Amino acid sequence: MKNEEFARDVHTGLSLTQKELPSKYLYDAVGSALFEAITVLPEYGLTRADAHLLAQLAPELPTRFRAVAELGCGTGHKVRPILQHFGSPRYFPIDLSATALALCATELSSVAQVTPLQHTYLDGMRAVRTHLAPDEPLLVLFIGSTIGNFCPAERVVFLAQLRKLLRPGDALLLGCDLVKPLDTMLVAYDDPAGVTAAFNLNLLGRINRELDANFALRQFAHQALYDGGESRVEMHLRSRVKQTVTIAATTYSFAAGETIWTESSHKFRPECIPTLAGPAGFTFQRQWIAPHWPFSESLWNVH
Repeated sequence: MKNEEFARDVHTGLSLTQKELPSKYLYDAVGSALFEAITVLPEYGLTRADAHLLAQLAPELPTRFRAVAELGCGTGHKVRPILQHFGSPRYFPIDLSATALALCATELSSVAQVTPLQHTYLDGMRAVRTHLAPDEPLLVLFIGSTIGNFCPAERVVFLAQLRKLLRPGDALLLGCDLVKPLDTMLVAYDDPAGVTAAFNLNLLGRINRELDANFALRQFAHQALYDGGESRVEMHLRSRVKQTVTIAATTYSFAAGETIWTESSHKFRPECIPTLAGPAGFTFQRQWIAPHWPFSESLWNVH
Protein backbone atom coordinates (compact mmCIF):
# COMPACT_ATOMS: atom_id res chain seq x y z
CA MET A 1 0.00 0.00 0.00
CA LYS A 2 2.82 2.44 0.85
CA ASN A 3 4.52 1.72 -2.49
CA GLU A 4 1.22 2.34 -4.28
CA GLU A 5 0.95 5.77 -2.65
CA PHE A 6 4.61 6.47 -3.48
CA ALA A 7 4.01 5.47 -7.11
CA ARG A 8 0.91 7.67 -7.36
CA ASP A 9 2.70 10.68 -5.91
CA VAL A 10 5.69 10.21 -8.21
CA HIS A 11 3.45 9.93 -11.28
CA THR A 12 1.43 12.99 -10.28
CA GLY A 13 4.52 15.07 -9.57
CA LEU A 14 6.39 14.14 -12.75
CA SER A 15 3.30 14.89 -14.85
CA LEU A 16 3.26 18.57 -13.81
CA THR A 17 4.69 21.38 -15.93
CA GLN A 18 7.14 22.11 -13.11
CA LYS A 19 8.00 18.56 -12.12
CA GLU A 20 8.10 17.99 -8.38
CA LEU A 21 8.32 15.22 -5.80
CA PRO A 22 7.11 15.39 -2.17
CA SER A 23 10.00 16.02 0.20
CA LYS A 24 8.79 13.31 2.61
CA TYR A 25 10.16 10.71 0.20
CA LEU A 26 13.71 11.96 0.71
CA TYR A 27 13.79 10.06 4.01
CA ASP A 28 14.18 6.34 3.33
CA ALA A 29 16.90 4.49 5.26
CA VAL A 30 19.66 5.85 2.99
CA GLY A 31 18.19 9.36 2.94
CA SER A 32 17.78 9.44 6.71
CA ALA A 33 21.43 8.42 7.18
CA LEU A 34 22.56 11.08 4.73
CA PHE A 35 20.47 13.72 6.48
CA GLU A 36 22.06 12.81 9.81
CA ALA A 37 25.43 13.41 8.13
CA ILE A 38 24.20 16.79 6.86
CA THR A 39 23.33 17.88 10.40
CA VAL A 40 27.00 17.72 11.48
CA LEU A 41 28.39 19.60 8.48
CA PRO A 42 30.00 22.95 9.40
CA GLU A 43 27.84 24.70 6.79
CA TYR A 44 24.59 23.41 8.29
CA GLY A 45 24.27 25.20 11.61
CA LEU A 46 20.54 24.67 12.00
CA THR A 47 20.62 21.39 13.94
CA ARG A 48 23.34 22.55 16.33
CA ALA A 49 21.50 25.82 16.96
CA ASP A 50 18.27 23.95 17.63
CA ALA A 51 19.96 21.46 19.97
CA HIS A 52 21.57 24.25 22.00
CA LEU A 53 18.29 26.15 22.12
CA LEU A 54 16.33 23.10 23.30
CA ALA A 55 18.84 22.49 26.09
CA GLN A 56 18.50 26.14 27.12
CA LEU A 57 14.70 26.28 27.08
CA ALA A 58 13.93 22.84 28.55
CA PRO A 59 14.02 24.03 32.20
CA GLU A 60 11.60 26.84 31.31
CA LEU A 61 8.83 24.59 29.95
CA PRO A 62 5.67 24.04 32.03
CA THR A 63 6.03 20.97 34.24
CA ARG A 64 2.52 19.57 33.75
CA PHE A 65 3.41 17.25 30.86
CA ARG A 66 3.94 13.53 31.44
CA ALA A 67 3.47 12.66 27.78
CA VAL A 68 5.49 14.01 24.85
CA ALA A 69 4.98 13.32 21.14
CA GLU A 70 7.53 14.30 18.48
CA LEU A 71 6.66 14.69 14.82
CA GLY A 72 9.47 13.54 12.55
CA CYS A 73 11.73 12.46 15.39
CA GLY A 74 14.73 11.23 13.39
CA THR A 75 17.17 9.76 15.90
CA GLY A 76 15.67 11.91 18.68
CA HIS A 77 18.98 13.05 20.13
CA LYS A 78 17.96 16.71 20.46
CA VAL A 79 15.02 16.03 22.80
CA ARG A 80 16.96 14.42 25.65
CA PRO A 81 17.03 17.64 27.78
CA ILE A 82 13.27 18.03 27.40
CA LEU A 83 12.55 14.44 28.42
CA GLN A 84 14.92 14.74 31.37
CA HIS A 85 13.12 17.91 32.45
CA PHE A 86 9.84 15.99 32.70
CA GLY A 87 11.40 13.06 34.58
CA SER A 88 11.02 9.93 32.41
CA PRO A 89 7.74 10.80 30.67
CA ARG A 90 6.00 8.69 28.08
CA TYR A 91 7.54 9.61 24.73
CA PHE A 92 5.91 8.92 21.37
CA PRO A 93 8.37 9.47 18.50
CA ILE A 94 6.59 9.58 15.12
CA ASP A 95 8.49 8.95 11.89
CA LEU A 96 8.13 7.13 8.57
CA SER A 97 11.61 5.62 8.89
CA ALA A 98 11.79 2.37 10.88
CA THR A 99 15.56 2.80 11.06
CA ALA A 100 15.25 6.25 12.61
CA LEU A 101 12.66 5.03 15.12
CA ALA A 102 14.89 2.14 16.20
CA LEU A 103 17.82 4.51 16.73
CA CYS A 104 15.54 6.92 18.59
CA ALA A 105 14.32 4.18 20.96
CA THR A 106 17.91 3.12 21.66
CA GLU A 107 19.02 6.72 22.20
CA LEU A 108 16.26 7.70 24.64
CA SER A 109 15.06 4.58 26.46
CA SER A 110 17.16 5.56 29.48
CA VAL A 111 15.29 8.86 29.96
CA ALA A 112 11.75 8.07 28.77
CA GLN A 113 9.19 5.32 28.23
CA VAL A 114 9.48 5.15 24.45
CA THR A 115 6.63 4.01 22.19
CA PRO A 116 7.80 4.37 18.56
CA LEU A 117 5.07 5.02 15.97
CA GLN A 118 5.83 4.46 12.28
CA HIS A 119 3.25 6.78 10.77
CA THR A 120 2.73 10.06 9.00
CA TYR A 121 2.44 13.02 11.35
CA LEU A 122 -1.34 13.11 11.67
CA ASP A 123 -1.85 9.35 11.71
CA GLY A 124 0.83 9.19 14.37
CA MET A 125 -1.01 11.77 16.45
CA ARG A 126 -4.22 9.77 16.14
CA ALA A 127 -2.30 6.76 17.45
CA VAL A 128 -0.89 8.80 20.34
CA ARG A 129 -4.40 9.77 21.43
CA THR A 130 -5.29 6.10 21.94
CA HIS A 131 -2.51 5.87 24.57
CA LEU A 132 -3.63 8.92 26.59
CA ALA A 133 -6.26 9.44 29.24
CA PRO A 134 -8.90 12.06 28.25
CA ASP A 135 -7.52 14.68 30.66
CA GLU A 136 -3.79 13.88 30.23
CA PRO A 137 -1.89 16.92 28.88
CA LEU A 138 0.39 16.31 25.90
CA LEU A 139 3.35 18.33 24.64
CA VAL A 140 3.84 18.00 20.88
CA LEU A 141 7.31 18.71 19.52
CA PHE A 142 7.58 19.86 15.92
CA ILE A 143 11.17 21.00 16.20
CA GLY A 144 13.85 21.42 13.57
CA SER A 145 12.65 23.33 10.53
CA THR A 146 10.12 20.92 9.03
CA ILE A 147 7.28 23.44 9.25
CA GLY A 148 9.25 25.38 6.65
CA ASN A 149 8.76 22.54 4.15
CA PHE A 150 5.06 23.46 3.91
CA CYS A 151 3.94 26.25 1.61
CA PRO A 152 1.89 28.90 3.49
CA ALA A 153 -1.50 27.43 2.50
CA GLU A 154 -0.40 23.88 3.36
CA ARG A 155 1.00 25.13 6.67
CA VAL A 156 -2.33 26.62 7.72
CA VAL A 157 -4.18 23.43 6.81
CA PHE A 158 -1.66 21.17 8.56
CA LEU A 159 -1.64 23.18 11.78
CA ALA A 160 -5.46 23.26 11.80
CA GLN A 161 -5.57 19.48 11.34
CA LEU A 162 -3.06 19.05 14.15
CA ARG A 163 -5.07 21.34 16.41
CA LYS A 164 -8.17 19.16 15.93
CA LEU A 165 -6.24 16.21 17.38
CA LEU A 166 -5.28 18.15 20.51
CA ARG A 167 -7.22 19.10 23.62
CA PRO A 168 -7.27 22.02 26.06
CA GLY A 169 -4.15 21.84 28.20
CA ASP A 170 -1.98 20.44 25.39
CA ALA A 171 0.83 22.50 23.88
CA LEU A 172 3.00 22.70 20.77
CA LEU A 173 6.71 23.52 20.64
CA LEU A 174 7.37 24.68 17.08
CA GLY A 175 10.76 25.18 15.43
CA CYS A 176 11.37 27.71 12.64
CA ASP A 177 14.58 28.55 10.81
CA LEU A 178 15.08 32.30 10.41
CA VAL A 179 16.15 34.43 7.47
CA LYS A 180 19.94 34.83 7.23
CA PRO A 181 22.45 36.22 4.72
CA LEU A 182 21.95 34.63 1.29
CA ASP A 183 25.34 32.91 1.11
CA THR A 184 24.82 31.34 4.54
CA MET A 185 21.43 29.94 3.54
CA LEU A 186 22.52 28.58 0.17
CA VAL A 187 25.70 26.81 1.29
CA ALA A 188 23.69 25.06 4.02
CA TYR A 189 21.76 23.33 1.20
CA ASP A 190 24.67 22.88 -1.22
CA ASP A 191 27.71 21.97 0.86
CA PRO A 192 31.17 21.63 -0.74
CA ALA A 193 31.46 17.98 0.33
CA GLY A 194 28.39 17.08 -1.71
CA VAL A 195 26.48 15.39 1.10
CA THR A 196 23.30 17.37 0.43
CA ALA A 197 23.64 16.57 -3.28
CA ALA A 198 23.82 12.85 -2.44
CA PHE A 199 20.79 13.23 -0.16
CA ASN A 200 18.79 14.85 -2.94
CA LEU A 201 19.92 12.42 -5.67
CA ASN A 202 19.08 9.47 -3.43
CA LEU A 203 15.41 10.25 -4.07
CA LEU A 204 15.91 9.17 -7.68
CA GLY A 205 17.80 6.12 -6.44
CA ARG A 206 14.89 5.29 -4.19
CA ILE A 207 12.48 5.48 -7.13
CA ASN A 208 14.80 3.11 -9.04
CA ARG A 209 14.92 0.67 -6.14
CA GLU A 210 11.27 0.68 -5.16
CA LEU A 211 9.37 1.53 -8.34
CA ASP A 212 11.32 -0.25 -11.10
CA ALA A 213 12.66 2.96 -12.65
CA ASN A 214 15.81 3.65 -14.66
CA PHE A 215 16.95 7.11 -13.57
CA ALA A 216 20.63 7.64 -14.49
CA LEU A 217 21.66 9.56 -11.39
CA ARG A 218 24.81 10.99 -13.01
CA GLN A 219 22.58 12.69 -15.58
CA PHE A 220 21.02 14.86 -12.86
CA ALA A 221 22.63 17.59 -10.76
CA HIS A 222 21.67 18.94 -7.35
CA GLN A 223 20.73 22.62 -7.31
CA ALA A 224 19.86 24.98 -4.43
CA LEU A 225 18.06 28.26 -5.16
CA TYR A 226 16.63 31.07 -3.04
CA ASP A 227 13.30 32.74 -3.79
CA GLY A 228 13.43 36.02 -1.91
CA GLY A 229 9.77 36.85 -2.55
CA GLU A 230 8.70 33.65 -0.84
CA SER A 231 11.59 33.56 1.69
CA ARG A 232 12.42 29.97 0.80
CA VAL A 233 15.39 27.86 -0.22
CA GLU A 234 14.44 25.37 -2.93
CA MET A 235 16.17 22.10 -3.74
CA HIS A 236 15.96 20.88 -7.32
CA LEU A 237 17.38 18.06 -9.41
CA ARG A 238 18.41 19.47 -12.80
CA SER A 239 18.55 17.25 -15.88
CA ARG A 240 22.01 17.63 -17.43
CA VAL A 241 20.81 16.45 -20.86
CA LYS A 242 17.66 15.81 -22.84
CA GLN A 243 16.53 12.36 -21.74
CA THR A 244 13.68 10.00 -20.99
CA VAL A 245 13.10 7.95 -17.85
CA THR A 246 10.84 4.93 -17.49
CA ILE A 247 9.07 4.13 -14.22
CA ALA A 248 7.28 0.80 -14.43
CA ALA A 249 5.49 1.11 -17.79
CA THR A 250 5.35 4.92 -17.97
CA THR A 251 7.91 7.12 -19.72
CA TYR A 252 8.71 10.71 -18.68
CA SER A 253 10.64 13.18 -20.82
CA PHE A 254 13.14 15.74 -19.54
CA ALA A 255 14.57 18.66 -21.45
CA ALA A 256 18.17 19.66 -20.81
CA GLY A 257 18.13 22.01 -17.83
CA GLU A 258 14.64 21.00 -16.71
CA THR A 259 14.30 20.45 -12.97
CA ILE A 260 12.43 18.33 -10.46
CA TRP A 261 11.55 20.43 -7.41
CA THR A 262 12.16 18.21 -4.37
CA GLU A 263 12.02 20.46 -1.31
CA SER A 264 11.13 23.94 -0.10
CA SER A 265 12.57 25.31 3.12
CA HIS A 266 10.79 28.52 4.10
CA LYS A 267 12.66 30.91 6.35
CA PHE A 268 10.88 33.17 8.83
CA ARG A 269 11.37 36.53 10.50
CA PRO A 270 11.09 36.54 14.33
CA GLU A 271 8.39 39.23 14.41
CA CYS A 272 6.12 37.12 12.16
CA ILE A 273 6.26 33.93 14.23
CA PRO A 274 3.78 34.99 17.00
CA THR A 275 1.02 35.01 14.36
CA LEU A 276 2.06 31.77 12.64
CA ALA A 277 -0.20 29.22 14.34
CA GLY A 278 -2.89 31.57 15.67
CA PRO A 279 -5.28 31.03 12.71
CA ALA A 280 -5.17 27.27 13.42
CA GLY A 281 -6.43 27.72 16.97
CA PHE A 282 -3.20 27.93 18.99
CA THR A 283 -2.34 30.68 21.47
CA PHE A 284 1.21 32.04 21.37
CA GLN A 285 3.07 31.91 24.69
CA ARG A 286 6.71 32.76 24.13
CA GLN A 287 9.66 32.53 21.76
CA TRP A 288 13.32 31.59 22.13
CA ILE A 289 15.96 32.53 19.53
CA ALA A 290 19.43 31.01 19.12
CA PRO A 291 22.06 33.77 18.78
CA HIS A 292 24.80 32.30 16.56
CA TRP A 293 22.67 30.63 13.86
CA PRO A 294 19.33 32.49 13.95
CA PHE A 295 16.74 29.86 14.76
CA SER A 296 13.52 30.01 16.76
CA GLU A 297 11.48 27.74 18.98
CA SER A 298 8.05 28.96 20.04
CA LEU A 299 5.56 27.58 22.54
CA TRP A 300 1.84 27.53 21.73
CA ASN A 301 -0.97 26.50 24.06
CA VAL A 302 -4.25 24.81 23.21
CA HIS A 303 -7.35 26.24 24.90
